[in-house]
Amino acid sequence: MEDSDSDSSSELDEMAQHMIICMNIYDYWSSYIDKVPCHTSILSGAEYVQELLNGHPDRMYNSFRMDKHVFQRLCCTLESLKLLKDDRHVGVQEAVAIFLYIVSHSERMRMAAERFQRSKDTIHRQFKRVLTALCMLSPQIIRPQSQGETPPEILNNPKFYPYFEKCIGAIDGTHVAAWAPAQKQTSYRGRKVLVTQNVMCACSFDMMFTFVYTGWEGTANDSRIFADAVTRPENKFPFPNEGYYYVVDAGYTNMPGFLAPYRGERYHLRDYRGPRRTPRGPRELFNYRHSSLRNVIERCFGVLKARFPILKYMPNYPPRRQRRIPIACCVLHNFIRKEARRDRLFEAFDVEDMIFEEENSTPVNLDMSQENLAQMTNVRNEIAEDLWQDFIPHP
Repeated sequence: MEDSDSDSSSELDEMAQHMIICMNIYDYWSSYIDKVPCHTSILSGAEYVQELLNGHPDRMYNSFRMDKHVFQRLCCTLESLKLLKDDRHVGVQEAVAIFLYIVSHSERMRMAAERFQRSKDTIHRQFKRVLTALCMLSPQIIRPQSQGETPPEILNNPKFYPYFEKCIGAIDGTHVAAWAPAQKQTSYRGRKVLVTQNVMCACSFDMMFTFVYTGWEGTANDSRIFADAVTRPENKFPFPNEGYYYVVDAGYTNMPGFLAPYRGERYHLRDYRGPRRTPRGPRELFNYRHSSLRNVIERCFGVLKARFPILKYMPNYPPRRQRRIPIACCVLHNFIRKEARRDRLFEAFDVEDMIFEEENSTPVNLDMSQENLAQMTNVRNEIAEDLWQDFIPHP
């Protein structure tokens, strides 16, 4: 009886092995010998890009979030600087188009593979190739402007000149979407309990990013990020020259190089909207003008996130790639601003006192001497008094 059971068991094992072998043979046959073509569209990826370049301007803008001439200029720049070149199967234009298609719509690789009639491996490889090229381009695109002259946005606006003539830009942080495995999500849950990374940026008054610092988890407070950004030499933070400064929000310390508003006073633009809500003293007037001037960084973030929805819905990419994607998007932001001053998204956000939802900020405190803190406090008080004297009617 035992021998019979043993023989039955061995026969079943042998049958199972034969079935596995047959299944493997079938998979190999269907995949490599008698495979059914998957990408059978009339248009290849390269032909699709050419169709957009030859078609209505709105098709290119809606697909890649930039005008035709900007797209072509971007491809030429990456080629001329030897940051990107045609490979065996995919040209530069198609590679850049793949990247823009993904970041402009937060599309998954499989959808891009269908759109460009390529394998997912090819889409993945081209995305990484263009991402690396744009990050290598960043030192030439994301950089501070000269500090010798007053920005025309201040010089030509009586609300700001001559009071803020030494201001060179604005600094703030923003939360962009992130993906993290379940065991690590706690440290990445920023405001609204979303999984985010906290990105610190500086910008000039013509809406160009001049510094971008990524990679911090969403729960990291502004003080840690700011201190890390300005104290580590490898970050190459663009410090203002002596006497010049950035405008920062109330979460930062008012210190040399960084002009913050008065705490405990109305500050946000919405606080001054409506009848009988005009500034009631030098400090409130200073805060109102300061908020209006600093609003440029909020408008930069608005354009950036409207153009690249991947910053709101990040796929499950590796952490290093997630850190680099905001940098690449800021490079594209600056490149478009430089090449297309009348870009439709920039024009939509070119409203001086546009109101945005405020992101929570935590106080930033660096180890500064009382003498230095008093120096910037005097600067702030002098500006506030000058503003108030020009604001109130005189007999």
